[in-house]
Formats: sequence, structure tokens, C-alpha cells
Amino acid sequence: MAEQSVDGAATEESLAKKMKAIEPEEASKVADSVHDTALRLSSFQMTRILNVNSMRKQLMVEGTFKGQESPAIVIMEKKVFPEDDIFLKRGFFNEGTIIRKVYSNDVYGNYECFPTREHNGLNVTIIHPASQKHLDKFSRKELYLVNETYEIYESVTLPYLESNSFSLQWVDNILSHKAEYDKIIYEDKDKEKGFIMLPDLKWDGTLASLDILVLAKKRIKSLRELNDSHLPLLRNIRDTGTDVIKKKYNLSSSQLRIYLHYQPSYYHLHVHFSYLMHEVPGIHCEKAHLISTVINNIEIVPDYYQKAVLSFVVKENDPLCKKYQESGVLTVIDSQTEI
Repeated sequence: MAEQSVDGAATEESLAKKMKAIEPEEASKVADSVHDTALRLSSFQMTRILNVNSMRKQLMVEGTFKGQESPAIVIMEKKVFPEDDIFLKRGFFNEGTIIRKVYSNDVYGNYECFPTREHNGLNVTIIHPASQKHLDKFSRKELYLVNETYEIYESVTLPYLESNSFSLQWVDNILSHKAEYDKIIYEDKDKEKGFIMLPDLKWDGTLASLDILVLAKKRIKSLRELNDSHLPLLRNIRDTGTDVIKKKYNLSSSQLRIYLHYQPSYYHLHVHFSYLMHEVPGIHCEKAHLISTVINNIEIVPDYYQKAVLSFVVKENDPLCKKYQESGVLTVIDSQTEI
């Protein structure tokens, strides 16, 4: 959505989805976004570091762009190393490469290395204008594990989500072909078991980091709503999705991680397909549910997800975390211990 990092919960969620998470009342502000200008990062003035994720080599900072009053979030992440033959022939080092010895011991040596500019690139995500919810999401917070029964879901989680969830307009735009139509990899137009398959925005396009998103045509909030009536949809997503990836990217089903998040970063049913060798955010046991396991659970117990206890992480000071505290679901002691 956790990952062992400065802020595991934040890194477990797709940054691309957060970037799209604009509430209805804030939609008008997008017209003043820096994305509509000739963007210059030299005009970005940092005001504070929101988070550092050492595992993902990621830095998130808040600041402002020159001429803009509203805050922005800039997320910088080290690029994945290439694996193609052209890279091998061209090489990684040259005369301009700087290397400094840190220490050596027997056959092992530790060095600092500074390759040429071509290999020092970053993947950068910019959110502007950034709302307070965006700033809160990307700021470092302590994490707590919630064991949610279906009764807790109905009495605490669902009422909160219905009154505070982000707009799903961007999802509807994709489903209605108003946006990202040129990115669609595959589409099944069936109203009940159909879906749209497209690259996740955080995927850089390399096979090594394959990350594909599937959006169900039917409006289903999350894993919690699934039952045996949804098995045709889930099987279609799994089977057709793997066939498409096999034909287009030459990866078999056994090389794919196919999963749903709970809690998801937005409440329209979606499934992630990622290359098994690529450790994407949000694949840990307190976040990800393999689609094969989901299907099997429902085949055994048709209303499994209306009976099961689902565990997930919430962040300290998050409004939902406070709701769990107020209802007695979660007790936080000295901001460090939860019972």
C-alpha cells in the first residue's frame, strides 16, 4: 500500500494513483498546474523532506515552483539498471567514471562509484498542486497493523471510506475512453466480466520492471465485496490477462505475480500484474492477495470475504487510524505500541 522503510505504508501504494488522487473540489486547481508549462526543476525550491525510502532509493520532498503559490511534491527514485544487449556492448563505465575506494578485505572491495550522466538518471514524479491529503500521504508516519473483521469493515471502515475517499473520475475516464485510450493493451467490453488492461504509470516500459494494471468494467469497491458471483470476472482477468502478456511480452503465468491490494489505494476493483523478478511496492503479506488464492477461497466459501479477518497497515495520525482508535479496534500506546 509493510515494506521495511522510513514509511512503509506510503511506499506500498502506487505513486501514480496518488498523483491522480484529486478530490472533486480541487479539480479546478489543475488548470494552474506546472504540468501545463515548460517545467524547469531549477525553479523548484525545497521546503522540507517528507520521506526517504532507503530500500527503493527514493526521496520525497515538498516545495514550491517559482511563480506558483500552491505546494508541490517531487518524488525522485533511482532508475532500474538496463539488461539489454545494447547496454552490454556499449558498457557502463568510461574514462569519465569516478571511483573511490572505501575499504577492502581479502577478495572483497567496497567503492563509491559515479558513472557518467547517462547512467545517473532518476524517475521523477511531480504532484502539483498538492493537497493536504497528498502531503499527509507522503509524510513519514509510524505504522500499525489492523485485523479487520467484516463487522469492523461495515461499522468503521466503510462509513469512513464513503465519506473521505478520493474521486474515481480518472478511472471512469479510462473506462469510457476519455483518457489514456492510446495506452490500452487489451480490452474486454463485457459489462459483467470485462476489463481494461494498461501499463501502470509507474512502469518504465522495460520487461525487467513489468507492471500492468487491470481495471474491472463493473463498479466493485474492493476485495471485501467479492463473492461467487464475481468468479467469472476474476477468472477472466487471470486467464485472459496471462494470455495477453504471454503473447505480447513472452512471459508465462508462472513468471507473473497477479494480485489485489487490501486496503487498495482507490476503491474500484483493480488487479496488478507484475514480473515475478521485479519487487514492486505493495507485494507484502499485509497488503497483497494473490488472485489465485482469492479465487480458491471463494470457490471453497462463496462469501469468504464477508467472513474473513483481513489484516492491513494504517499510518499513525491517519484519520482512519484515529477512527479505529475511537472505536476500540486499535490502541496506540506512546505512539509506538498497538494492541
